[in-house]
Amino acid sequence: MANNNERISIVEQALEKWNGLLFCEPAWVAREFLPPGRRLGLPEAEYDVGERGYICERWLCSTTKADNAVGPEDEGLSYLALEDQRMTLREAVEVAGPRLLGDEYARTHGHALGRLAKIYDFAARIPMHIHQMKEDAARVGANPKEEAYYFPEGVEVGPHPETFFGVHPSIVEQGKQDILLPYLVDWDSDLILRHSSAELLVPGEGFHLPAGALHAPGTALTIELQEDSDVFAMLQALVAGKIISKELLFKDVHPDDRQAKGERAVLEQINWEISGDPYFYENRHLAPQPVEGSREEAGAEHWIYYNTTKFTGKTLAVTPGQSLTSQDNGVYSVLVWRGKGTFDGMPIESGITWQSEFVVTHAKATQPVTIENTGSEDLMLIKFFGPDINLDVPMIPKYPPE
Repeated sequence: MANNNERISIVEQALEKWNGLLFCEPAWVAREFLPPGRRLGLPEAEYDVGERGYICERWLCSTTKADNAVGPEDEGLSYLALEDQRMTLREAVEVAGPRLLGDEYARTHGHALGRLAKIYDFAARIPMHIHQMKEDAARVGANPKEEAYYFPEGVEVGPHPETFFGVHPSIVEQGKQDILLPYLVDWDSDLILRHSSAELLVPGEGFHLPAGALHAPGTALTIELQEDSDVFAMLQALVAGKIISKELLFKDVHPDDRQAKGERAVLEQINWEISGDPYFYENRHLAPQPVEGSREEAGAEHWIYYNTTKFTGKTLAVTPGQSLTSQDNGVYSVLVWRGKGTFDGMPIESGITWQSEFVVTHAKATQPVTIENTGSEDLMLIKFFGPDINLDVPMIPKYPPE
């Protein structure tokens, strides 16, 4: 194994080769509890991965390991697109944090990107579940998982393009949260959904979801940005015609809590304030917001992940034959969602290719860079930022006003 100096040298050579960018190979993640939507662009035979289940997710410039019971040790981790060496992006950030993140950000936030971006693709609705809040996640040595969704346009939305969020507000208003407990104890149905309401998933829009909030995501292809974590607790037993393992209910519940409280331990991890919000849509729905000063004839940027500073994100669109200049506050990663072109002179292209995802270092991000569309369709990039990089991100005014 290379020592630190050798590994730093590998990162520096890659940055020199790629003009201050770090290109990554696609990272594929399997899930065993749901069928795949088969919209990730893989050959048909590659979705089925045996006892691991099916490839349902592509993790983007990821430094997060997937927390699956069965799977390779490096599942979920992105590798740099090097020809003659193997190095994960996580390793690159750990050994060369200041070079990639900037000195100040690495000092205040550690040698970590602090967020995970992914594309998930299921043929059935994901079971009703939560992602643990900070205190509960810490009890199992993990980070909390706040998240946000963007539903890209031009993609089939699947058979159930609606997501259940929270519970009927009266349940929380009247203190009847225990109404959910029998579904967890019996573990034999999907009827827990009768106590929730669904929102239509509209392409081009999204939602912001704090940790601890109940949700059962629909089948629209989703590009998600979240905190650096893979914690969850499934609360719905019957999914896509089969009963899933009850161990998924307790996956990130501390053994002491499970022994002392049983299924009630999961109820105590729910963020009831968010889950019972009668104005969930008004307070959590994300429609694209123009980035101030970005609109021009060649294209524009829009905020698509906002209402939090734990992570943020934008789309950047460039029309065919045009170019525009972009400058940001700090390190970010990019998914080339559609089209082809150049990013500060480096060729980029959408699809299953190493040219479709890359990290933009702090030094590169904070200087003007030119993005050119060399194709015949709009070039669409999605930028993913970690915590506290965009402190000027839009916030949704609380409704109703206090």
